[in-house]
Amino acid sequence: MPRAAEPIDPDVDLTDAGQRRELRRSHYGVLLVIACGGALGALARFGAAQAWPTAAGSFPFTTLAVNAAGCLAIGVFLVAVTEVFSAHALLRPFFGTGVLGGFTTFSTYCVDIERLVTGGRTGIALTYLAATAAAALTAVTVGTWSTRRILAKWSRS
Repeated sequence: MPRAAEPIDPDVDLTDAGQRRELRRSHYGVLLVIACGGALGALARFGAAQAWPTAAGSFPFTTLAVNAAGCLAIGVFLVAVTEVFSAHALLRPFFGTGVLGGFTTFSTYCVDIERLVTGGRTGIALTYLAATAAAALTAVTVGTWSTRRILAKWSRS
């Protein structure tokens, strides 16, 4: 059976050793900025958790607020870098994936739900499950919509 052709970027000639090396270098740079941004975002999240700790078995307001704030920021950020100005190629991976990916914590959200359920707090867990999803979707929508409206008003002035 013939092997299926691998999808490739039409701008890259993989038979050219120089272009293959360029691909490898650019991937390392992207990974580096994502890692640096992720460390900064995780530190900011840690700071929020230290400033507003959540008692065991109670509603995790801090995690919900962090996730909603991160979703609001990604809505604003992506409108800015896709519709307003041309950003450096590493800005989106650094800030969008790295900083905001490290700041938001949907893994902790899942762990919080599991701990609440195993601790017999199923009602709180279900409320938290729904509230976080609703807050995240609402925040990214508000961030996107309001940024577009502000920019439209600003461009008319």
